[in-house]
Amino acid sequence: MPQLLSIQVGLPAEHGADSISSKSWQSGIFKFPVTGRIHLDSTNLAGDGQDDLKNHGGPYRAVLAYNAAHYDIWREELNLPDLPYGAFGENFTVSGLDEETICIGDIYAIGEVQLEVAQPRMPCWKLARRWGIKDLTARVDVKAWGGWYHRVLQEGEVEAGLPITLIARPYPKFTISYIYKLMNDRIESPDAMEDMAALADVAALSPGWRRAFVGRIEAEEEA
Repeated sequence: MPQLLSIQVGLPAEHGADSISSKSWQSGIFKFPVTGRIHLDSTNLAGDGQDDLKNHGGPYRAVLAYNAAHYDIWREELNLPDLPYGAFGENFTVSGLDEETICIGDIYAIGEVQLEVAQPRMPCWKLARRWGIKDLTARVDVKAWGGWYHRVLQEGEVEAGLPITLIARPYPKFTISYIYKLMNDRIESPDAMEDMAALADVAALSPGWRRAFVGRIEAEEEA
């Protein structure tokens, strides 16, 4: 059974110059493990926060999850054998779930909490700054391993070690990996535009992604 292996939180802070840029920057991407029971409300875990609320955070991006199995590959590829959980800015590091198996609209129970999968995570430049690896964001993008965001349907307490139970899967066709690749023009299929139209009507998908698919459809029709 899938399991919540680790919980990480962190608040926005200013960071100085590094090997990538001489400019300081502000971010909440630095996440650190916490133990015990942690409260999760509709927008955040206790002790967690985001700096850029246009592109991060909010009710459809309350919790970022990431597949623990990816770490074995990243540690070898990046030559960082001690790369810790939370390295990709995730709140939940989980086993038994990944971008190929998670679907939009999936509802999961973790203890008393219920979460709905709301969108893929698009990796941004701050991930590269976090580790001082210029092409890290691009590498994550190529693999489509950004993780996925949840909306909180039922608030409550969570704790590392709890099982993750699938309650409902209304859209089994639309995995996180598929939606990510569809948004990034990596799906070569005659059904691509039809799938974009279908996703634009999926209430579980975050409003920003729904609007983006509508824009893509309109642009195609005008072309």
